[in-house]
Amino acid sequence: MIGIIDYGMGNLHSVCSALKRIEQPYILSGNPEELHETDGLLLPGVGSFKDAMNELEETGLIDFIKKETENGKPLMGICLGMQLLFEESTENGLTKGLGLLPGKVDRFSGVTAEGKSYKVPHMGWNNLHFLQKEQPLLKGLDEGYVYFVHSFVVQTDDRNVLAAAAHYEDVEVPAVVGRDHIMGTQFHPEKSSETGMGMLKNFCHFVEEGKQR
Repeated sequence: MIGIIDYGMGNLHSVCSALKRIEQPYILSGNPEELHETDGLLLPGVGSFKDAMNELEETGLIDFIKKETENGKPLMGICLGMQLLFEESTENGLTKGLGLLPGKVDRFSGVTAEGKSYKVPHMGWNNLHFLQKEQPLLKGLDEGYVYFVHSFVVQTDDRNVLAAAAHYEDVEVPAVVGRDHIMGTQFHPEKSSETGMGMLKNFCHFVEEGKQR
């Protein structure tokens, strides 16, 4: 059973629909007691990093997520949900994140190193480049196009957490990240055709395999 974390800021309908399409049992809840009974967690997200962390704090879900992941429960963040996995963001003032992965989130500068302006947000289809083909979300998949919508991008000095990247102008965009049972996608897998849906299937398989260990 997958638990979709409902804290009022996720694109919940599309994520629920995606799990239905792959016939994956799930619950949608903001109740830590209900989510505790699941085998893996999805953390969707759209909107502001600061607002999202405030909502998670008010609902008691920050401590819950940290405790569950410390105990080994798989967690996948989607879009803003992926950014929340990191240590901090500069969006609307410096805000601490969940701190489950090393790095910070900052806005695209909108200007290349050569001084060329480019559009922000990064929006639309972009090709992935796999950096760690055996990362659980990528197993058995080929590089393909996925759908991005974001103005802020993860920056990390730890290359070990980068599983796949895309390039937008001269920026390397961490697109799939992960370490052990904590992972995420900057793009929307539920809107990214076979490549994205394959990653959701892979996460569910990873969760199921964990139950059998």
